[in-house]
Amino acid sequence: MTENGENTAERPSRREISEAVGEAGWRYVLGALQTTVRVPSLRRAADVAARVAEAAGDGADGGLWMDVRGDRLVLTLQSLAAATVTSEEVELAGRISAVVRELGLRLSPGVDDPEPRSVQLVEIAIDALDIARIRPFWKAVMGYVDEAGADGPEDPLVDPFRHGPAIWFQQMDEARPQRNRIHLDVSVPHDEAPRRIEAALAAGGVLLSDGRAPSFWVLADAEGNEACVTTWQGRD
Repeated sequence: MTENGENTAERPSRREISEAVGEAGWRYVLGALQTTVRVPSLRRAADVAARVAEAAGDGADGGLWMDVRGDRLVLTLQSLAAATVTSEEVELAGRISAVVRELGLRLSPGVDDPEPRSVQLVEIAIDALDIARIRPFWKAVMGYVDEAGADGPEDPLVDPFRHGPAIWFQQMDEARPQRNRIHLDVSVPHDEAPRRIEAALAAGGVLLSDGRAPSFWVLADAEGNEACVTTWQGRD
């Protein structure tokens, strides 16, 4: 960190991040690292969270958040100052992994497991003719804030508590009547994408485009409402 608080930690490439943490049970998803620890009770989840927080230290306050549930603990690592993963979060993932193993538990991203879904992060994409005009409305109505280092009139918005999905805006060239103007971006682990797409198609969905795969695939439901399945691949 510099004197003015700017995060100067090294930013490895997406591929470097993914390869550094994959075998330990983490996945790189939408600029963050995520994993899940299965536990038998809420008390056990809280105990594990306390051990993880102790191992992470005070320096992790700006980069680690935990979702404590009765059957699992979901861990997310991201530098909030940089709005991405730096070398510090990669190193912290290793320390956390060691603690969880010492407790006799396993980190899993939910890929190839008998789980309802893998780890994932969701964004809302809003198509707009005049992004600068509508962005303040969405910022106010959602109670959102600017993403770190991105406070321009067309930049994304994020939940300050990291509970809700981020919102980003896609420029339209002209109005498109009878077409959805809001769609979901479902960011999944790179090795989860094929299974997720196959399931969506089997459920009546349609593949509209794979021209930008493996960065993203554009899918739609039977009435044409769109969603994108995205991964980190193809973005470096």
